[in-house]
Amino acid sequence: QTRAQVLFKRSRVPVTRRVVEACPDLLVVQLCCIGDDSVDKQACADHGVVVFNDPVSNGRSVVELVIAHLIGLSRRLYETDAVCRTGAWNKTNLERYEVRGKVLGVLGLGNIGRASARICEQLGMEIRFYDTREVAQEVGREFGWTPTESIEELFETSDCVTVHVSARDAARNSNKALLSGGVLHRLGKRRPENSPRIFLNLSRGFLHTVEDLRSAVEAGAIRRAAVDVYPQEPRGKGDAWVNPYGDLRRVAVTPHLGASTQEAQPRIAERVSRTLRRFSHRGAVRDCVFAPRATLGLGDDNRSAVGAVLVVVHSTARGTKRSIGDAIYAAGASNLSSVHRDFMEYGVAIDIAAIDTPLSESQLQLLCDEATRVTGRPDAIRSIRQIVG
Repeated sequence: QTRAQVLFKRSRVPVTRRVVEACPDLLVVQLCCIGDDSVDKQACADHGVVVFNDPVSNGRSVVELVIAHLIGLSRRLYETDAVCRTGAWNKTNLERYEVRGKVLGVLGLGNIGRASARICEQLGMEIRFYDTREVAQEVGREFGWTPTESIEELFETSDCVTVHVSARDAARNSNKALLSGGVLHRLGKRRPENSPRIFLNLSRGFLHTVEDLRSAVEAGAIRRAAVDVYPQEPRGKGDAWVNPYGDLRRVAVTPHLGASTQEAQPRIAERVSRTLRRFSHRGAVRDCVFAPRATLGLGDDNRSAVGAVLVVVHSTARGTKRSIGDAIYAAGASNLSSVHRDFMEYGVAIDIAAIDTPLSESQLQLLCDEATRVTGRPDAIRSIRQIVG
């Protein structure tokens, strides 16, 4: 066991239930990346551990890789380099295209998808998109981009498709196998015969199987592809790996390096440091993977009157939140302001309260006991932290 309260996690290092249970004092898992697939989020919620990620800092690096692949594949640069190294001089315009005038389909209009679309539009591409989130649809329309009714329509009406989706959709359903079932074979079906038909996946390895993409490329449905993520990846640099597309010259592969630039890593370090400092000093919550894009925090009103901030992670059982307020009142303290958020998918909630005087250890224990009495659940209070000063 360890007495660590904060765990910083890089890309592929797994945080399992066993890891969480080996850290009885753990309060935060801070991911130094976007993806949270390798964290047992339910185990964290069960033990009152908040999980933060960084959804923005590596965006520019990924976007530039998208642009590089779009142009590189459109001009067959990777294949041509390999041929030139054999001593051959095959100068031809066969299957070489400008991106200008082509239709780019963007699956997922988040930060990276939106930024990719804006740059590609400046290159003269027409933008179509598919995203089930209402906010994303509104943003896309504001930019003048064309929404599609389905993923199938997006693929059929695009010359190139780039994928930028999270592990779960807006309804919190898994996006695993989102592109299985023949979706990849639909690319460019409603476009001219000489469509470049390019597919990029720099997002999630589990959106399609290796067999799905191999089948589409071998059938000619996808003329060229670039992949940066895979269903199974090595845990670390230098580990053995078998390239599943090694025999397909039309598929460009990279080892999950979309965010691996000299510029992105310092940005990630700065953001996760700020996120953790805000939580540590004021109890503020942002970039929480339990509810992406949700922000919780107390304002600066009556700051001088605040004696402590209580951050309570608790179950969503009825009566738990009220028992916290009752315990604060019973201790003779005043609740100056508070914010609350339920994360129903994980059966957990966060309550942040500014009180005029700190609670003693015995009063904090009474708070836990009262929540257990009201709800009948010994795990009603998952974790409690008091920030004084």
